[in-house]
Amino acid sequence: MENFPVINLENINGEKRKAILEKIEDACENWGFFELVNHGIPLELLDTVEKLTKEHYRKCMEQRFKEAVASKGLEGIQGEMKDMDWESTFFLRHLPDSNISEIPDLSEEYRKAMKEFAQKLEKLAEELLDLLCENLGLEKGYLKKAFHGSKGPNFGTKVANYPPCPKPELVKGLRAHTDAGGIILLLQDDKVSGLQLLKDGQWVDVPPMRHSIVVNLGDQLEVITNGKYKSVEHRVIAKTDGTRMSIASFYNPAGDAVIYPAPALLERKTEIIDKVYPKFVFEDYMRLYATLKFQPKEPRFEAMKSVNTY
Repeated sequence: MENFPVINLENINGEKRKAILEKIEDACENWGFFELVNHGIPLELLDTVEKLTKEHYRKCMEQRFKEAVASKGLEGIQGEMKDMDWESTFFLRHLPDSNISEIPDLSEEYRKAMKEFAQKLEKLAEELLDLLCENLGLEKGYLKKAFHGSKGPNFGTKVANYPPCPKPELVKGLRAHTDAGGIILLLQDDKVSGLQLLKDGQWVDVPPMRHSIVVNLGDQLEVITNGKYKSVEHRVIAKTDGTRMSIASFYNPAGDAVIYPAPALLERKTEIIDKVYPKFVFEDYMRLYATLKFQPKEPRFEAMKSVNTY
């Protein structure tokens, strides 16, 4: 845990840029995850989003979750549950068009805060993609363009709460998986832990840290970098006490974006390339992912080699 990459963006446009870029490069190559501080999103906004998310859960979601648990008879589970997650969730879409006004039960204050938060996160995601381009030796804007398709990227937020669980050894908050899309930005609970990533065969805690944004890479960045950067398996373990808040925002390619390894990375003579990742349309990958999310990613990549729809 003490080695988990925490990256301070404060001097990214100053004399520390090179050192910060090196830290990001190391995190992308060896962890697939890192935690950002001084990321430019106002701390008061983070506090507001957290307060309103927790209020909304208590007011609108908590009772529903308890009723769902009771109706399925889950309090008395004896064996391991491998086909469900101990979580209460709802989803917001921001791009290409927003559905925030259509989600029931959200207060006006909450809608406004989530809209503003999404705009800040979108900007941060695009700045991070450009830092990745710089590290990869790709032209500025390459990754944003790769995600663009005909209507621009898909950007949405999964708002989740992980309530206390009576049998955490039998059920996961969220089963192990890699994320299908591009780059993921997470505002997580700063008191209740539970998020873990798989590193060198060991599950490692992602440390809760006030006002930080946790970043992880999705499968599409692994494909575009031809495996130089990896999407990493992660999970949420259930806890007997405390409800853990998680607000994960996914900056993903457009459905019709064609995803393939960046030619500039394949042309370099400095590295030995032993395999080339497939070329495919993102929505085809998502169709496959929908049925295989909780299985290893490698067979998904393999299967895409035979889907030539682009």
